[in-house]
Formats: sequence, C-alpha cells, structure tokens
Amino acid sequence: MTRPDRPLGRWLVSPWRRNAVAALAGALPMFAFPAPSWWWFAYVALVPWILLARAAPTGRRAAYDGWLGGLGFMLAVHHWLLPSLHVFTVLIAALLGALWAPWAWLVRRFLAGVPSPARVGAALLVLPSGWLAIELVRSWQGLGGPWGLLGSSQWQVEPALRLASVGGVWLLSFLLVAVNVAVAVLVAVRESRVPAVAGLVATAAVTSAAWVWSPRPDVDGRIRIAVVQPGVVDGGASGDKRFDREEVLTRQLAGRGADLVVWGESSVGFDLAGRPDLANRIAALSREVGADILVNVDARRSDRPGIYKSSVLVGPHGPTGDRYDKMRLVPFGEYVPARSLLGWATSVGKAAGEDRMRGTEQVVMDVGHGLRIGPMVCFESAFPDMSRHLAEDGAEVLLAQSSTSSFQHSWAPEQHASLAALRAAEAGRPMVHATLTGVSAVYGPSGERIGSWLGTDASEAMVYEVPLATGVTPYVRFGDWPVHGALLVLAALCLTEGARALRVRRSAPEPPGPPARTAHESPARPGR
Repeated sequence: MTRPDRPLGRWLVSPWRRNAVAALAGALPMFAFPAPSWWWFAYVALVPWILLARAAPTGRRAAYDGWLGGLGFMLAVHHWLLPSLHVFTVLIAALLGALWAPWAWLVRRFLAGVPSPARVGAALLVLPSGWLAIELVRSWQGLGGPWGLLGSSQWQVEPALRLASVGGVWLLSFLLVAVNVAVAVLVAVRESRVPAVAGLVATAAVTSAAWVWSPRPDVDGRIRIAVVQPGVVDGGASGDKRFDREEVLTRQLAGRGADLVVWGESSVGFDLAGRPDLANRIAALSREVGADILVNVDARRSDRPGIYKSSVLVGPHGPTGDRYDKMRLVPFGEYVPARSLLGWATSVGKAAGEDRMRGTEQVVMDVGHGLRIGPMVCFESAFPDMSRHLAEDGAEVLLAQSSTSSFQHSWAPEQHASLAALRAAEAGRPMVHATLTGVSAVYGPSGERIGSWLGTDASEAMVYEVPLATGVTPYVRFGDWPVHGALLVLAALCLTEGARALRVRRSAPEPPGPPARTAHESPARPGR
C-alpha cells in the first residue's frame, strides 16, 4: 500500500507539481556525464525517479511519471541540440520519453507498498532489464543513436572499464540501474532491506570477479599517431582556410617520428578525385612527415551521385585507394528522416538541406609500418557494435574522425570524446578520437587515457605514443549478451504474468444462472 499521508505525498497531489518533479527527476542522471562528469552520481541518480513512480496512486499515473521522466532525461542529455533543432528537440524528447512509461509502471508493480523479498529480488532483475530494452530501442540510428547510455557515464572508472570489456556498456547500464533500485528500497522500505543489501553485495561481487578474472589486453609494441586539430578557423567555411591551417600544423610534425597522421571530420571540403591539386598537397605532406595521412572528405563525389563523408588514406604518392564511407548518419544533422513529411525542419533549425549518402560496409585499412586501422566517423563512435566488428576484422587501432563546430560551447565535445574510452575497453584496442573542432583524445586498449586532451580552444598537432594490444575481449567474443539476457528476463516476465492472468480467469466463479423453475411454475405466456 502507498502512504499518501506523508508531506511529500500531499504536496504531489497537484498533477502539475508532480509532472514537473517527474521531468526533473528524469533529468538528474545528466550530471553523471561530461562536462560535470560526476560519475559517482549515476549510482543514486535514478532513486528520486524510482521513489516517485513506486508511490504513484495508480499504474496509469506511474506510466505518466515514466513518460515525463523520460522526456526530462532525453531533453537533458540532448540539450545542446536546442540551438540547432529548436522545438524539434522537445518533440523528439517527448516521443522517445514514452519508452520509459512501461518501465515506471513496472517500478510500481514490483516496489509499491511493502514489497516482499521475492518481489524485490525480481525487481533487481526486471527493472534493469527494462532499462536495457529502452536503451536498445533508442540506440537505433534513426532515433538518434546510443547517446547518453547510462553506462557510458563510467568512462573514467577503471573497474567499470574492465566490466565493459566483459559485457560492453550494456553491462554497466544494467548494474547501475540495479544499484539504484537497491538504494531506493533501502531508503523507502525498511522491511525489504535484506534483499536490497543482497543486491548491492551481488553487484560488488560481479565487479570484483570481473576485475580479477577478466582477461587483460596483452600490450605488443607501440605506434606513434599524430592528431591534427585546426579548431575553429575564421572565414573557413569554404574549406580553403581550414585546409591551409591543417597543412601548416601537419608540417610541424616533420621529424617527430609519427607513424600515422589523423585529420578530423570534414577536414577536406572537396572530392580529391576532382581536386588533384589538394591530393598532391596532402601527398607532399605525407612525404615530408614520413607517414600516411588519414583525412576526411565531406563533398560531392565525382564518380557517383550525392554527398559522402569519407575517411580517405593518402600516402606519399597520393590516395592509396583505401576509403570508408560513413554508414550511420546523424538524423536531421546529415539527413532528414521522411523528408517529404518532415522537411519543414530545415526552416526552423539547422537541419541538413540535402541528405548525405550512406556507405555500405565497414573497412579495415592497411597503413605503413604494417598497421591495420578501423576508421569511424563522428556519431559512429557511439555505437558499440561498430568498434566490436572492426576489432573482429583485425583492426589494431580504432579511429574516430569528428567535429563539433556547432556545439563548441556546450557539454557535447567532452561527452563525445569520453565515448572513445568505452569503445577502447570493449574492443581491447586503442582508440584515437581526432576532431576538426571539439575535443581530441586518445585511449589505450584498456580504456586508459593516453596523454592529455586537446580542448575546444586548441589549434595544434600532437603526437601520442599509443600501445598496441593483442587478444580478444569477452565482449568482442560474445557480443551484446547482457541485452540478450535482459530480453529473456522480460520474455519470462510476460509469460509469467500471462500464466497468472489465465489462472485467475479460470479460478473465477461462474456467474449465477437464472433460478430453476418448480413444477408448479409455468412460463409466462405472451399476450396476457
């Protein structure tokens, strides 16, 4: 039973107050991500939201709490899009926020009143599984991709990175939600503290086991990779001034022993096949520096229709023929979904005026010194499966070419750079996050930071000593097994609830029929 006599419960009788509290409670986890990066806050950030949903007077009200909390969460983790998409950001957040309505209903279903130990134990499995199902759905690229997954807030915590090598960011999200559920029970239900403590102990045991027994990458040699970050260039919209700045910075790398030079996203604004003069200038830089250069071309192709964003490798003699075309595009930023229906978004924000074209497959490139690299472009570094597949295909170094020129003064650049730490730990391969503008960062094969970040105000070239590693992490070997396990838990819940409803239906007494007539009674005759 709920306890409406409490002062907070009486204060929340007003629907408008409760709606506002739900939205604010859902937004709280944002502080666990960069820029604030209060990673420890993620272990309690969901507690107010859980307490609100469990105290809802009805299941429908709990679902509303989930929807509004989901709206607050999505709006908080994507707030930096407001200057570009304006009101469309709120509409998208409202749409995706509805994913949390069933989750909050389950919170009330398992934790309302004084839950038994069995219900608390079930909640410690079902609620994290429901959260993972939500993260899986919204990770689809057409819905914005896996930005702001709860587990990604732990990118700088060494034990968490070890867990990521076992079950990816999904395992981190599952355990974080389980901890929040246990803390909520400890706070609100004295009678059920034993199973809550047991859940916390189990989480600590899993973390300790992963720390001790999960395989560590075997460091096998080192490579020197240079990152060229020109930063924001005044008057560089056409790409000429930006290219000139990149050329000056790259020349500074001569004699510094770089084995590979990486430029950021959209670092070349012209198709190299149509501009051989630019290709020759990059080839001359390659000869001067003594290393291949990975550039990123954002231009209309001369050999096929449409605009592509492509990672192109250039050696001492020009483009090597290795090219990767970006596969997963940013909704509205690089294409407008259902443009015939939603094309009006271009008039209220900075949505793409023309859709970019998609690549068809991932590519592993062979560069000088026998190194194999796996390129990704910007948004794609948020997808765990892309880096995992590149590691499966033999990539020794993961690379992400990025640009956050539209969001320089927001929390987005730091959060984007932090994702590379998780991708490195998941794949057991070092990862380089090189930006045109934004934050550039390099991480080792265990997700540890290599050197210092190049911040949003930096315009320089830096060489990083990157350790190479061999071996296969459990996540690369077994894939998204936490997600599969979560879906099995939810499937078992549906079967159990269905069987329970069927038993209740069968055990219900049959409605009484009409009373039997005696021998002296005769049916009424019509017409009398």
